[in-house]
Amino acid sequence: MELPDKKRKSYINIFITVTFILTCIGFLFIYSSSSVFALEKFGSATYFLKKQLIYFIPSLVGFFLFSTIPIAWWRRKAPFLFLCSLILTALTLIPNLGLKVHGSNRWLYIGGLGGQPSELLKLFLFMYIGFFLERKQHRIRSFWQSYLPFWAILGISFVVLLKQPDFGSVVTILTTSLMLFFVAQFRTIYLLYTLALAIPAVVWLVLSRAYRINRILIFLNPWSDPQGRGFQIIQSLIAIGSGNFCGLGISNSRQKFFYLPMQHTDFIFSIIAEETGFIGSLTIIFLYLLFCLYGLRLVLQVKDLFAFFTALGFIVFISLQAAINLMVTTGLLPTKGLSLPFISYGGTAMISLFCMVGFIVNAGTNSK
Repeated sequence: MELPDKKRKSYINIFITVTFILTCIGFLFIYSSSSVFALEKFGSATYFLKKQLIYFIPSLVGFFLFSTIPIAWWRRKAPFLFLCSLILTALTLIPNLGLKVHGSNRWLYIGGLGGQPSELLKLFLFMYIGFFLERKQHRIRSFWQSYLPFWAILGISFVVLLKQPDFGSVVTILTTSLMLFFVAQFRTIYLLYTLALAIPAVVWLVLSRAYRINRILIFLNPWSDPQGRGFQIIQSLIAIGSGNFCGLGISNSRQKFFYLPMQHTDFIFSIIAEETGFIGSLTIIFLYLLFCLYGLRLVLQVKDLFAFFTALGFIVFISLQAAINLMVTTGLLPTKGLSLPFISYGGTAMISLFCMVGFIVNAGTNSK
């Protein structure tokens, strides 16, 4: 059933409002969580906040472009944009171009400008998935002409991401892609074969790297090495538990005083929980549920197949990444290296996310 124009506009307004509320919460807690570390390392408590605010400008530009440029243009350019983003991501593996941070080659510096091209790869990969699924819709039941070629394309992207390495993104993209294939009505047997191959492949990838095995072992028992590999998750749980019902108050976190590593990126939710307690934590979860719910309501009205599959991929990917991050910080999953969408510090990630939101709004607005 098609949404009336008034209700569609209402859904779009709620969807955009939730996005900007999450972003504003991010600004607040990027400052609160990083102020001590930033003052110690860079001599300015607002160092990370200022950088995030600078990236907010191109994020708004990206949102505007993706929400106003016709869907037909993005359809035509999807393969080219995906190829460019894949090449840029591969360049991070070249010495003197790629910069290793926290053990991963995810940063690319050219001409004094830096960023994480893998964030753009995620953006344009899902756009290419939408392009591919629309083009192959009449051959969706064919293994050789549709299913296998697409997994070859995904496989190339996975190889590049794993070389960085970015195992968490591969798992998230793989899960989202399987959901899109299910919605696209690929044969169930193909999906079962994929799962049958993916599970041992993931196990092999985990066992092939000592640090991944250690993450699993620490996840099962972080207290086996409380001063070493289990330190981060233990400090995260201490932060969350310290918040009680109402929290310690904004900027009153104790764990940000060099106890909790990556407190303004992957583990920013722990600081939010410490400072705002159960009420603040529940508010964050509720906002992500609203984001997912109203995003899906908009997407399900889209008749253009390219726009539908692309926007659906964006919604599922963002929601899944948020869920994984929340589960990691609360000790329900091993650490994955995934940030909390719209809230964690990260300029390139914010630009990519706002572009995704812009495209979803574009698809929802022009769903007739």
